[in-house]
Amino acid sequence: MNSLLRNICSHSALVYRYSKQTPNLLLKNSNKNFITSLTSKFCSMYIKSESRYGGAGNSNGFGNSGSRSMNGNGRDGIARRNDRFNGRVEKNGFGGMGSSRQKNSLDEQVLKRINWNQETLAPLRKNFYKPSTTVIDRARAEVDTFHRKNEITVHGRDNPAPIFEFHEVGFPSYITSEMTRQGFTNPTIIQSMAWPVAMSGRDLVGIAQTGSGKTLAYILPALVHITYQEKMQRGDGPIALVLAPTRELAQQIQAVATEFGKRIGIRNTCVFGGAPKRPQQNDLQRGSEIVIATPGRLIDFLQQETTNLKRCSYLVLDEADRMLDMGFEPQIRKIIEQIRPDRQVLMWSATWPKEVRNLAEEFLNDYVQINIGSMNLSANQNILQIVDVCDDAEKDAKLIKLLSEIQSDRESKTIIFSETKRKVDDIRNFLMKNHFRAVAIHGDKSQRERDFVLGKFRQDRQSILIATDVASRGLDVDDVKFVINYDFPSNIEDYIHRIGRTGRSNNKGTSYTFFTPTNAGKVDELVNILNETNQYVNPELYQLKKYNSKASSNNRRGGNSRGFGGGFKKSFGQSGSYGGNRSSNYENGGGYKKNYNNNYSNGGERKYTRFDNNDRATATNGNAYSNGSSRFQ
Repeated sequence: MNSLLRNICSHSALVYRYSKQTPNLLLKNSNKNFITSLTSKFCSMYIKSESRYGGAGNSNGFGNSGSRSMNGNGRDGIARRNDRFNGRVEKNGFGGMGSSRQKNSLDEQVLKRINWNQETLAPLRKNFYKPSTTVIDRARAEVDTFHRKNEITVHGRDNPAPIFEFHEVGFPSYITSEMTRQGFTNPTIIQSMAWPVAMSGRDLVGIAQTGSGKTLAYILPALVHITYQEKMQRGDGPIALVLAPTRELAQQIQAVATEFGKRIGIRNTCVFGGAPKRPQQNDLQRGSEIVIATPGRLIDFLQQETTNLKRCSYLVLDEADRMLDMGFEPQIRKIIEQIRPDRQVLMWSATWPKEVRNLAEEFLNDYVQINIGSMNLSANQNILQIVDVCDDAEKDAKLIKLLSEIQSDRESKTIIFSETKRKVDDIRNFLMKNHFRAVAIHGDKSQRERDFVLGKFRQDRQSILIATDVASRGLDVDDVKFVINYDFPSNIEDYIHRIGRTGRSNNKGTSYTFFTPTNAGKVDELVNILNETNQYVNPELYQLKKYNSKASSNNRRGGNSRGFGGGFKKSFGQSGSYGGNRSSNYENGGGYKKNYNNNYSNGGERKYTRFDNNDRATATNGNAYSNGSSRFQ
């Protein structure tokens, strides 16, 4: 090993001297290849050494793209060994790899399959449902009417009837009194359908939009489930496990579990990446009946034997489609294998893609599937969607004007979405300079910063949060009134998830979207979403749709499509404001109302004409487009 290190140091010095003597030559590919070959040679030496020494220690080595090192795939860059168990690899940025984590087969070596036939399992009770006589006597016709009215479809045998009042479920008094204290009056649709199934001990797949009340749909039955099991002993793992895709969602679930569980002494722990392990490790070792976790961090603790899942009998997969999209399927499978086979599983998803179906078929038994609305991803109909077709250069001015009018309302909590972390910071600085209180969140923020920002955002009814998609996933704040898409997202699914941050828990909300000609490739999907939810479609979107179809046709024939010239220099409102014929506020039923005379409060009637370079086309309300070649042919 010492001779190896001397060789690496010696050759590293050689590379350094070479670069100092001929710095300009380093720009040539031939010399880059020479240095790469040296690096590859050192990498192979290092890998052999690590194999011989079992991979222990924290020494550094060069990683070669495509090489295999102790069950981990080597990649360009320096690979640092951070643990002593055969191969989790962290990249530290030599070669532009940043700080991403290299996955490998460590999980297979450490998380051994459990032979459940040889395990002595605690007795398990799962059916605690005691429906009221009202539910038992509920007529089939009444149930069918409820299903039709709320677009509910149910699959599975012996499906229990829905409940319409809290007292019909048979929850213990500590739950019903807390719900009364918090002002709950009636269950949401998903709660009406899910509680009887979950309380009966059945496996469940719930497909519903975000903000539908699904957290309480599984947390309250979890509390009842726990109280009917044997008390935990020292060294036991959790009885209930909730897996979530993001730390923000995990923390929000924990808050709900704490509110309802503290009165009967049911403890919970939340474990997630991006935060120090030690406090989470201590909580797990002390023991908690409920663990809420992101899959990656939980795998880490299971590998270290900080906890185990042998007592777990109630498993929740929240936002299963998101977890699979984020690549967590291998971790989910590993985790489920650690849980007793007679467990109860509740899987929640906004969509029902093939991957989610396969997971349900493999790990759920005799499950009931409840769909609220379409099984395809669709926007919440409680959200008023307004689209402004404009140029990139106009966005800042439009944003200031829009926020000025929004913040005239007493409750104007707003989330602004941008595509990049840098742009998030730029928007925040821009708003602060224009005297708007704003906070920002993205992946480069530390956990402490994120917690501070989210806490501040929740407390202030007029606060503004600027965020990226990744940072906002799972963000659950009930009183968000407005969502602004400063940048249109890269796919329509993210658009739906973004605007779904408002209009939660049956509240009304409003979304504004700046849509530029560079987004024309998404116009068909956006128009479809707007039509599906009976929204008014800005006529310029139809023009973009028409132009986009023509451009695609020209490309297929081998012709050249013309680019967009000029700009869409037209703001919402006849008077140039975003208000138009606005009532007292922006909530549904207020401003931006449909008007079938082709006049609508977020833009007046337009007549489109052909024009060539240096010609100016006008709209009927006198607003002019900028000079440029024709956008619409």
